[in-house]
Amino acid sequence: MAAVRVEAVLAAAEEQEAEKRRSITVEKELELEFDLGNLLALDRNPPPAAAALRGAGPRREALLRALARDNTQLLVSRLWELPAERAGGAGGPLVARLPEPTFRLPREKPPPRPRPPTRWEQFARLKGIRRRKKTSLVWDEQAKEWRRRWGYRRAGGDPARAWLAEVPAGADPEEDQFARLRREKRERVARNELNRLRNLARAHRAGSAVPAAPLHPTGHQDREELRRVARVARVSTASLGRFQPRLPKEPAEPPSRSGGRKRRFEPLLGNLAAERSRQLELLRDMGSKKPVLDITRAVNKQMRQEEAEAAAAHKGKKQSQRGKRGRRQQRPGRSGKKSGARRQQQQQKPAGGGTGGGRRKKA
Repeated sequence: MAAVRVEAVLAAAEEQEAEKRRSITVEKELELEFDLGNLLALDRNPPPAAAALRGAGPRREALLRALARDNTQLLVSRLWELPAERAGGAGGPLVARLPEPTFRLPREKPPPRPRPPTRWEQFARLKGIRRRKKTSLVWDEQAKEWRRRWGYRRAGGDPARAWLAEVPAGADPEEDQFARLRREKRERVARNELNRLRNLARAHRAGSAVPAAPLHPTGHQDREELRRVARVARVSTASLGRFQPRLPKEPAEPPSRSGGRKRRFEPLLGNLAAERSRQLELLRDMGSKKPVLDITRAVNKQMRQEEAEAAAAHKGKKQSQRGKRGRRQQRPGRSGKKSGARRQQQQQKPAGGGTGGGRRKKA
């Protein structure tokens, strides 16, 4: 057995220790810029072997992996320098509080539009009503326990499911109060659902409406604003700008997806997967017990029906008022006609004619 020298063992141990230190130690000519709030590290050093990175092959992949690994190691080392604490006690994980981000990252999608206020919110803002936060649990005197304020197993229970119903004063004693309570509950639920659909339809109309492009006659409009206003003016014609002449140096606009047609027909030969998904969705809707509800159409139909009923009631009220006014004006007219006919009959009679039926005037 060959003798093992102590110097060789120590050299091997030193190499292993140097390899461990090398795995966590990264040296850069220019220090990286860190944004720990976004977990971002910006490396402004030129990449090593730029000529090798232009080509393709295993060497390029190895260089890119080594560069990404070194930068990630620097970012992780900076994260370990932050003050850390144990979450959930001594046995919890070690977490660090990140600072505020300094680099503004671009958004992938535009920010969502603000939700339009409902009718109740508009009324509350007009009257100055402020919303007060209520606790979700209240004390139930009947059950002697804390229960929810709303929903299932709420405090006080559902009056329609109570075993005893009080007959209000002035009500019919023969009326079924339980049926009345159930009917009132159905009406409240239907009214709330109608209000919810109205709010959805109003929000849909407000979201789909395109605001007019502002054009202030100050002479300082930029190119984009003038282009937008010119486009709005062109498509405001009856032909949607099809026969409108274009301005010089005005770029041609891409054709619209709809093409000015009300209906769109899919091509006969196209994506089979999309066709299969559409057919399956159609069969699923036909086989489902729950009917498909078009919110916009339902709300518009309900609003048109209410407007028609209000218009009919207003028209009937006007006709009744007009009939009363006509009868009032017709009564004196009839008496006047009768008096005029009597005068004509008296004028046609001879002065002394008759069989002695005439009366003498007193002097």
